[in-house]
This record gives sequence, structure tokens and C-alpha cells, in this order.
Amino acid sequence: MERRQVTAAGKAPPRQQLPPGFRFHPTDEELVVQYLRRKALARPLPAAVIPVVHVAALPDPWDLPGASEGEAAYFFNLRQAPPRRRRTASGYWKATGKEKPVFVQLQGPSGSGSGKRLLVGVKTALAFHRGKGKASLTRTDWVMHEYRLAAAPGDSQQSCEWVVCRVSLKNNRARRPSAADAGSETTAAVHREREDGAGGDHHRPSSPSSSCVTDTCHASDHHEEISSSSSQ
Repeated sequence: MERRQVTAAGKAPPRQQLPPGFRFHPTDEELVVQYLRRKALARPLPAAVIPVVHVAALPDPWDLPGASEGEAAYFFNLRQAPPRRRRTASGYWKATGKEKPVFVQLQGPSGSGSGKRLLVGVKTALAFHRGKGKASLTRTDWVMHEYRLAAAPGDSQQSCEWVVCRVSLKNNRARRPSAADAGSETTAAVHREREDGAGGDHHRPSSPSSSCVTDTCHASDHHEEISSSSSQ
């Protein structure tokens, strides 16, 4: 029987341990078919690496295991009627843009692609806004992709359904924010402008690009395959 780990409202789920050297970088199709679909059908998962988060209040993104270390964080959520915003202790997630379909390529009799695709899920992008009042709201670089199963033709959207979420920081500079962030960032920007003016044509070396191990770019940019046990 699947071991379910559920957190209290607004609290971060426990960190799921992987063997040294392993990273969890599933594709959109693998998240939907191998994890979300099995979760919704109460079937065993390929690996116990995605915790369950309570629906009442999501944790702040920097409190999710792995997200504060520059990696993507994942969790299941039994979502009620789809709200436009998902609230946390420090702000809320707001949907941006249009939903995107998730397809799988069907295999032909010989094992090669048949050219046909099957719609298996829908992906929604959300941005995290920090603050409480309208005057203090700030859109951050935290991004969440929420996946749900595609409804069968003619079926209306369920009032309660399982979703799986991927949370990451776009610029890969994950850290816990402080109350002095706004003022310190403004001061730092002024100092940088003064230094640039005094330094003439001197340019600071660019930072090295992130490795594939800790890449937290858009979900569609993850092309690494998980272990072969996921496809069984």
C-alpha cells in the first residue's frame, strides 16, 4: 500500500531522500502519466519522492524541500474547485497565461511512433506574489507549474481532484527572503551603478550557467529521463 505523507496546512512537506548522485527531473509526460495518474487511481508510484501537501494553505515556495537549494520542488495537492489564486502564509500564487496541453506519443505496432498523440493532462503556470495588501504586493521570480489530468470528452471539471506541482526559481538564486530585501536591493542597485560609472569599460565576468543537475528553468526545458522503473 502506498505510504501517504500529508502536511498540515501551510507547513512544508518532509524532504524525500534520493540515493547520492540521483536527481528527480521528470518530463511533463512522466509527471502526468507515471505519477499523477497513478496517484489519482490509488496505484503504487514508481518512487516515493513526491509528498502530499494539505489543500487549505500551500507552503511558501522557499520553504519547500529542494527549492531553497536551487532545485525544483514537487508535491501532490488534492485541489478543490480551481481558484484563480492559491494562497500561502506570505502571499499567493496567481495563474498566468493560458493552460497548455500535455501529450504522449502513441506507439505503432512495430514500436515506432505512429504519429498520433494522446492528450493526458493540462499544465497551468502560476507566478508567486509576495505581500498582503495591494500596495505591498510584489511579483517574484518563483514559478509553479500545476498539472491535472485531462477530462474525458463531455465530462465537466471535477470539484475535487489530484494535481501535481513543480516549483522553481527562474533565475536559480533561491533563498529565503527577509523583511529588509526591498531596501537592500535598492541600495545595492545604486552602488552597482556608481561602480559601473567609475570602472569605465571594465565588465564583471558573467556567472557560469547552471548544470543539468540543479537546472530550474521552465518545466518544458527538462529533457532528462528518469530511471527505467518509471516506465514499467
